[in-house]
Amino acid sequence: MSDTSSPSSSEDFERWGGAAAWSAGTELTPMQTLLWRAERHPVQSSTTTVVIDLDRIPDWKRFVAATEWGTGLVRRLRQRVVEPVVPTAAPTWADDPTFDLAYHLRRERVASREEMLAAAAQVALRPFDRSRPLWEAVLFEGLPDGAAYVLKIHHALADPLGTVQLLSMLQSGRRAHTARKPVGEDQVAPAAADPVDLAVGGLRTDVATLPGAARATARALGLAATRPQAVLASTLRYGASVRRLLTQTAAPSPELSPRTGKQWSFLTFDTALDPIRTVARQGGGTLDDAAVALVLGGLRRYHLRRDSPVGEIPVGVRVSLDRADDLGNRFAQAIISGPLSIDDPVDRVAAVRGEVLSLHTERALEVLDAAAPLMNRMPSFVGASALRTAAAPDAFVLTLPGPPRKRFMAGAEVRGMYVLGPLPGAALTACLVTCGDTACIGVNVDASAVADLAELEECLAEEIAAFGG
Repeated sequence: MSDTSSPSSSEDFERWGGAAAWSAGTELTPMQTLLWRAERHPVQSSTTTVVIDLDRIPDWKRFVAATEWGTGLVRRLRQRVVEPVVPTAAPTWADDPTFDLAYHLRRERVASREEMLAAAAQVALRPFDRSRPLWEAVLFEGLPDGAAYVLKIHHALADPLGTVQLLSMLQSGRRAHTARKPVGEDQVAPAAADPVDLAVGGLRTDVATLPGAARATARALGLAATRPQAVLASTLRYGASVRRLLTQTAAPSPELSPRTGKQWSFLTFDTALDPIRTVARQGGGTLDDAAVALVLGGLRRYHLRRDSPVGEIPVGVRVSLDRADDLGNRFAQAIISGPLSIDDPVDRVAAVRGEVLSLHTERALEVLDAAAPLMNRMPSFVGASALRTAAAPDAFVLTLPGPPRKRFMAGAEVRGMYVLGPLPGAALTACLVTCGDTACIGVNVDASAVADLAELEECLAEEIAAFGG
């Protein structure tokens, strides 16, 4: 019988309770709806892939049973997206009456890590069946040092942060099996969502909100009439902010183009986390800034080896919408000029910090969130075109908090967790995930944009070592 009184067990039950309540909304948010309808996979993709290193091959029956339990605990994993026949309402979540775990979870055998990563990239490149729940997983066996679990998940189901949080919540704090784990509440399945009913319901909602919208418009027009100069000035400032956010301040690198977005190659690295934190502190920045500086250092080495000196490149970063510092929970993406001419990692962190802080004065950081509800009422090509309007950076860099302590999946210890994000026009996307005292760095590279992928991998590894890893 399992001991459920140990600290790890009590922490497990607390996390599992949180997982049971995870993502309980019935509709996609405006931003999720925009990304869902505008997606043109893989060129304009909303697919995230997570690679988890395991210290051993877990027992398959136990692994399947654990996954079955997880999908029962988190009901969203058994639900699919239902669209209205016309875009008058948001898509809604509905139970998939044909849910089949065998479709979503399988195992394959590989001979090396390189083969596993190549296979994982091919899994990520295959489009989702949109009539099913938006996730797929593969357990790769045959690796010389254990196994690898690869999860492909759509942004409508969870963004990269939500994916890491969900995986961390569902994992166990001990290797032994836990009996009497919590299960999802039995719920009466709602009537199947009807696309026509959704569209009609959206129209009724629009009609009901017309009076309020009319009053709001009248107030706005009244303000413009009484204070025309102030309204005009505010509008011009906001427009200028939008222009700055949608244009690049640095020219794209010729060494990171042309890009097709159709050839994904996955790279993974791991290093001690403390040296990166130390460099961040010395440069007066955050771990996010250090991650950006690390990637820029690797790209700097790559450009020098290619005899192509470039002073700066456009880099996509995550910016806090809380304005005070990068410690909030509300974020937007923006583009900075990433310095490639700075050799010292500490100085590079300081330069990145300055670039990021300058974004906090931008009034239009939330412009996409504000515009999403309107674009969602239009044909999907409108949203897709709007997303393509923004200039694509050469690289996206993201930092995510992973599990702070040891985690296990069906008795196998999690040795690393690597997030490989999509490539929305960028040459590469890099994500640093903190796993205990280790920094796990996943890089998705558009192979069509990089002349020598092996050399880029070597340059990134050298820069990680320069950070003290």
